[in-house]
Amino acid sequence: MSAPALPADAAPADPTGPGTAAAAASPVAAAYARLSEVFPGLSVMELGAGQEAPRGGGWASAARLAEGGPDLDAFLAWDDAQVVRDYGQPARPDVVAGFGLHRYAWPACLLITVPWFLLRRVPRLPVEHVTYQRELGRMAVRVTTFACLPDDPAAGLPGARVVPDEEALRAEVRAAVAEHLEPVLGGFGPRMRRRGRALWGMATDEIVEGLWYVAELLGENGRALRELELLLPGSTRPYVGSAAFRELTGPGGEPLPTRDRVSCCLFYTLRPEDTCVTCPRTCDADRITKLTATTAS
Repeated sequence: MSAPALPADAAPADPTGPGTAAAAASPVAAAYARLSEVFPGLSVMELGAGQEAPRGGGWASAARLAEGGPDLDAFLAWDDAQVVRDYGQPARPDVVAGFGLHRYAWPACLLITVPWFLLRRVPRLPVEHVTYQRELGRMAVRVTTFACLPDDPAAGLPGARVVPDEEALRAEVRAAVAEHLEPVLGGFGPRMRRRGRALWGMATDEIVEGLWYVAELLGENGRALRELELLLPGSTRPYVGSAAFRELTGPGGEPLPTRDRVSCCLFYTLRPEDTCVTCPRTCDADRITKLTATTAS
């Protein structure tokens, strides 16, 4: 599996800063620590009771992005400048907005899916509880409630909500991501000239490809494919589409896992010859070439 097209642009995270002590006692802290260990480009700091979220210095409040006003303008200005810097040409405003959404939603989904995947704990993170500094690759979160299974040692902790089984816990993942992303999609959607099904198709892709990428770093690719297929079988509203994994055969007979994205990031508008490996525009022959090259490297 290749890295996501348009990965979150981030320098290695600064391990110091507010929230370090609070994170030590959190029921999801171990998952966030493991995430940063295998993917140093993203660090999560948890805020304690009464501790304010960071402001200024490039920090973007998810709640303010969802409002679709000046904070979103400033956030997307970074993407606009990055496209010109890296590709020598401007992108359409809707393409820039799509890039910006991806660069927020990809790590934001990991805040929920990684604790579920590693600990079977699902934090609830409304937009008011998340702040993002993408140039440093840092997210500040406030975890107050989480879902878990009956046999979890954390089931008796404050803020725990016990659900009966794995399917109920998967429903918690879907609900937690939807709770966080729905207002964010509302803020970005008009800029992207997309709505409804198109936006929730993008949400499906962010959930799947983010965890798939991190699971590869964790050495748990096979389990991730099975878990994601159960999480998003294709009939779970508001999400559109499924995990959609399938297997191709390489030139040496080797299996090459791939998937079909529900949405298109529109990167082809900048580089028509360089589509993502999971893009619906990429034919299987090109996928095999790309995946084989990635494996060889």
